[in-house]
Amino acid sequence: MGLSKLRGRAWKVGDDVDTDLIIAARYLNRSEGDYLAEHCLEDVIPNLQAKVQPGDVLVAGKNFGCGSSREHAPVALKYVGFSCIIAASFARIFYRNAINIGLPVVVVPEATKVLKEGALLEIEPSTGIIQDLMNQKIYQGEAFPAFMLEILNCGGAIPYVQEKVKHNV
Repeated sequence: MGLSKLRGRAWKVGDDVDTDLIIAARYLNRSEGDYLAEHCLEDVIPNLQAKVQPGDVLVAGKNFGCGSSREHAPVALKYVGFSCIIAASFARIFYRNAINIGLPVVVVPEATKVLKEGALLEIEPSTGIIQDLMNQKIYQGEAFPAFMLEILNCGGAIPYVQEKVKHNV
């Protein structure tokens, strides 16, 4: 099974969006995805959950997901409805937390410079290719290593391990 192409409208945020901006510490008393989604990026884009359509894409600047290493941040973004996060760069722990919950994250160094708010994007996670369908431009993001693609294809680290155990691999 392969991770299919993703398609959605672009939402943009800037540089250094930390995990406390993604989901504030005051909401960490619960871990349910729907609850976290209600408060995701609320100090950056008010009422985000009501605006995002399933499959939309978040485009960010450098150092996205910096700060504390809370798993709640990628969970909140996934439950808001984002199918993928594209950023100029990611904080290392956020990047791996996202992969571990099955949320594709693609590094495109010029992301905020070339991708516009509201653009319709199509992303091929297996190659890192991003197409802006509004202006027919193509951008090359970093492709995932094979083992990370396997984790994403399974929907995250837990389903990946369950599949491996099931097949005694």
